[in-house]
Amino acid sequence: MSGPMALEPGGTGGDTLALRLAGDRALSLPVLGRSVRQDAVDGLAAELADGIGPAVHPYEVAALLESEGLTAEVIQERYGHPNLFSLASALYERVPRTFPEPALPANPWRPDHVRCLLRGALFALPGLAYVLAGRLWHAGRDLDVLVVAGLVSWAWGQALGHRAYLRMATGRREAARTLLKGAPLGALAATASGALIAGSGTAIGIAAAQSVYLAAAGALLVLGGEWLLLAALTPLIAGAASLPWWEPGAVLRVGLALASVLGAVAASGWALRATFAAPAVAEGARPSLLRSLPYGLFGLSAGVLVMLEGRQHPYAVIVLTVSMGPAEWLLYRYRGMSVAALRATATPAAFLLRSTGVLGLCLLAYVLPLLPAALLTGAEPAPLLLLAATLWTALLLQAFGVAWPPAAVCLAAAGGAVAVAVLRPPADAVVLSLFCGAATLCLAACALRLLGRPAPHA
Repeated sequence: MSGPMALEPGGTGGDTLALRLAGDRALSLPVLGRSVRQDAVDGLAAELADGIGPAVHPYEVAALLESEGLTAEVIQERYGHPNLFSLASALYERVPRTFPEPALPANPWRPDHVRCLLRGALFALPGLAYVLAGRLWHAGRDLDVLVVAGLVSWAWGQALGHRAYLRMATGRREAARTLLKGAPLGALAATASGALIAGSGTAIGIAAAQSVYLAAAGALLVLGGEWLLLAALTPLIAGAASLPWWEPGAVLRVGLALASVLGAVAASGWALRATFAAPAVAEGARPSLLRSLPYGLFGLSAGVLVMLEGRQHPYAVIVLTVSMGPAEWLLYRYRGMSVAALRATATPAAFLLRSTGVLGLCLLAYVLPLLPAALLTGAEPAPLLLLAATLWTALLLQAFGVAWPPAAVCLAAAGGAVAVAVLRPPADAVVLSLFCGAATLCLAACALRLLGRPAPHA
C-alpha cells in the first residue's frame, strides 16, 4: 500500500474524502450553469420568435440580436455562447420557420353606396315630368316623337360619355371641353330627329326640352355632379309630390318642369366652368371618334329593347331604370370579388371556376330583386329579367374596355325583336324573352372567355 489509511473519521482518510467531494462539487457547477444558460436561450427564443421565425438564414437572426442591443459580454455571461453568431445559430435552430402572408391591400374597387343609389334615382326622377305635364299634350299622338328623340339622346350620350372619359385621362379640362362641344350637338341632333315626325309645335318643344335636359344631365353625371342634378330636379319633385293634394294649374305644371330643365342646364354650365378653372395639362393625342362608336350603338340598341318592353309595361321600365344604380354598384363588386379570387387561386383553371361563380352571383343579385317588382307592376317576369341581365352583362364588358361584342350582340337582339314586331305585331313577351335570352347567353360566354383569365384583373 502506498501509505497509511486512517480508520477513524477524523484522520487523513477524511481529508481525502473531503477533497473528492469538493472535486465532485466543482465538476457539477458548470453543468448547473449550462442548464441555466440553456433556459435563458430558450426564453430569448420565445421572446423573439416573431422576428426569428421568418428568417431564412442565421445571419438575419444575428442582425436582429444586434438591433436588440445584445453585447458580447451579455452573450457570453448570460447565454453561454462565445459570440453573436453562435447564439444566432442556436436561436435559428430552436424556432421553426414561419412565413406569414403579407397584409392584404385595400380593395381598390370598393363602391360608393350612396352615389350608386343616387344615380339610380336620378335616372328615374325625370319621368316625373311626364306625370306633371303629360296631360297638357297629346301623349298618344306625340309619344313617338319623344321615343325617337330619346333614342338619339341615349345613343349620343353613351358615345359622348365614353369620349369624355377618354379625355379625362389627359385632364378634367379636356373632358369638359369635349362635353361643352358634344352636349349641345347631341341635344340639337335629338331635337331634329324628333321634329322629323312631329305633328305639332308642342311636340317639337317637348322633344327639345327632353333633349336639352338629357344632354345637361349627361354632362353632370360624367363630371360627378350628381348632387347638383338632384338640386336641379327639386322643382319637378316638389310639383309631382303635391299633385295628390293640390292642383297647381297648367302654367305652374309647365313652369316647374321647365325650371328643372333650366336648372340642369345652369348646373352643368357651373360644373363645366369650375372644371375649366383647373390647370391645363399637356395636350395629348386625340382619340379616334371610332373608339366611341360601339358605345353609341349599344346605347341605341339598349334604348330600343327598353322601348319594346315599355310599350307593354311602362311601370316595369321605371323599375328597370331605378335598378341602374344597383347595377353600377354590382359592377364595382364584381371587380372587387374578381381581385379577391385572383389572390385566392393558384391556377388559371381554378380562377376560371371562381370567376364563373362571381359572374353568376352578381347576375343573380341584380335580376332576382326585379322579380317581385315585375309581379307588382303586372309585367311578365321573363322578358324584364332577361333584358336586365343583357344590359348588365353588356355594361360589365364595357367596364373592361370590351366595346364591340356587347354592341354587336345587343344591336342584333334589338334588330331581331323590332323585325318580329313589324312582321308580327305586337312584339309579345315570348319574342323579347327569346332575343334577350340569346343575347344574355352570348354575352355571358364572352364575359367568361375574356374576363375568366387572370390578366384583365391583375
